Amino acid sequence: MDTVLKVLGKIIDALGNFCSVLMLLMIINVFYDVIMRYFFNDVSIGMQELEWHLFAAMFMFGIAYTLKEDGHVRVDIFYEAMSAKSQALINIFGSLLLALPITILILYYSWDYTLEAYQMGEGSGDPGGLPHRWIVRSVIPLSSIFLILAIFHVLVSQLKVLITPTQSESGEQL
Repeated sequence: MDTVLKVLGKIIDALGNFCSVLMLLMIINVFYDVIMRYFFNDVSIGMQELEWHLFAAMFMFGIAYTLKEDGHVRVDIFYEAMSAKSQALINIFGSLLLALPITILILYYSWDYTLEAYQMGEGSGDPGGLPHRWIVRSVIPLSSIFLILAIFHVLVSQLKVLITPTQSESGEQL
């Protein structure tokens, strides 16, 4: 169980680091775009589109990392008052019945969506825009795969919480 958690954790942590690189690239891109627009009166449609491509990738890949790091929003007023085992049950329930089905659905439908863009050679409709729209579309199924890995990480880590005896349980067993 620990080996699975380590491997999944390393994959998702690498994805989180990749999101950091995407954020830096996006900041540089926006900085360049602002300087060019306001100081040199030069606008690049391709650079503007690259901004939302980088943002989309950073956001979509960041979902899996945020789930692994337990950074998603929940109703903490109730959750924090619960025991670790109750929290684990809620996390397992949410992962299996809410997150996993919708993620599989998104993966299923986004695959054809991406393939269609690739086969059409879809590009930007704007002159000077980016030519390969399938690249940004491929982020959707890829991020879904990483999110499934993060969901499995949550499931395994929460199962570990359930099967590990708590302090009071281990004290009673002595």
